[in-house]
Parts: sequence; structure tokens; C-alpha cells
Amino acid sequence: MGRRLVPLTLDNLQDLPKRCRSCVFWELDPVSGEAAVKAGTPALEKEAWLSAVLLDWGSCGRVVYVDDVPVGFVLYAPPAYVPRATAFPTSPVSPDAVQLMTAFIMPGYQGQGLGRVMVQTVAKDLLRRGFKAIEAFGDARWKEPACLLPADHLLAVGFKTVRPHPAYPRLRLELRTTLSWKEDVEMALDRLLGAVQKEPALRPL
Repeated sequence: MGRRLVPLTLDNLQDLPKRCRSCVFWELDPVSGEAAVKAGTPALEKEAWLSAVLLDWGSCGRVVYVDDVPVGFVLYAPPAYVPRATAFPTSPVSPDAVQLMTAFIMPGYQGQGLGRVMVQTVAKDLLRRGFKAIEAFGDARWKEPACLLPADHLLAVGFKTVRPHPAYPRLRLELRTTLSWKEDVEMALDRLLGAVQKEPALRPL
């Protein structure tokens, strides 16, 4: 099984699941996101966002390929590039951290260690760039796949709560801890990264 982790670019954006490459939940503020959906332009807005972040900050995602088939991805960026982040009651993300926006591995490819390799690759990238941690807004009331990852799954792979909230706690993972992850976290990562599976509804926080 040949597997590759490739930086996300405009050239391989189409390799994300269709629902994800036209989703602007994180890339736009709630009002602009609703407007883009009504105007039928979310895919264009996603491309514009990615282009701007790549030019200004650099790599902000990874796409996972197994035998040249795209099977998963992760998206991350400093909160200054994530307008939706300011809408959360537990904002802001810490200045030494990057925000984990969302991540996904196709169900048929879970259980193969791809999640661990993907997160460790991101950790190495961000450590080289001077960041110490990755933070995420978890969904403490998670019931079905959406853009927000379930808080209990984040906790299961080593995230710690830094700002509690009954619905949207902010959680933090120290990047250096990910580099020593062993296979024992793979099942938890499978649950976490398999949690984004269908078109999310844009809803006010």
C-alpha cells in the first residue's frame, strides 16, 4: 500500500470530498457564509480563501493518498485566517497555537494508522514554523457529523480543555506530545477523523 501526504494546494483542492471543498463554515464569518451559500458561490470562496492563506502564510493543510486515491485531509491555520473562530464564546485561540479547523479520513481507510501519521506530519510542520500547540473548538453536544469535531474524541487523543464551555470548549494539544504517539491512539483517531462525513448545516453559534 503506497501512501503519501501532500500539502493542500489549489491544484489538489478538488481531491477533497465534494461537500468539503465547497464548505466555508470556517473560512467565512457566519453572515458571509450564509450569503455565499445563498449566492451559490461557496466553492469559489473556498478557493479564494486557500489562495490567500497559501500566499500569505503558507501550507495550511494536508491531503492523504493511498495508491493515488485521496482518502483524507486535515485543514489548519492561525485564527487570524479563520473568521468563524471569533464567533465562538471560547475564542480566541492562544497566540502560540494554530487552529485545527477540521479533518477527515474515509471510513474504508480508517484503522490503518493514517490519522496518526497525518497529525504527526502537521505537528512536525508547525513545530518547524515555531508553533507550540494546536487548538480546536470542540462540540460537547456532538450528535452527527459536521465541521466541528466532537470534544470527547479530541480529549481521547490527548487534547486538554483550556477554556471550558457547555457546548463549545476550546481544547489544546501540545505538538511535541504527538511525535511520540504510538498505535494505542489509532482507534481514538479513527473515531475523531471519521466524524466529518456529511454536508454541514450553517447554523448560528
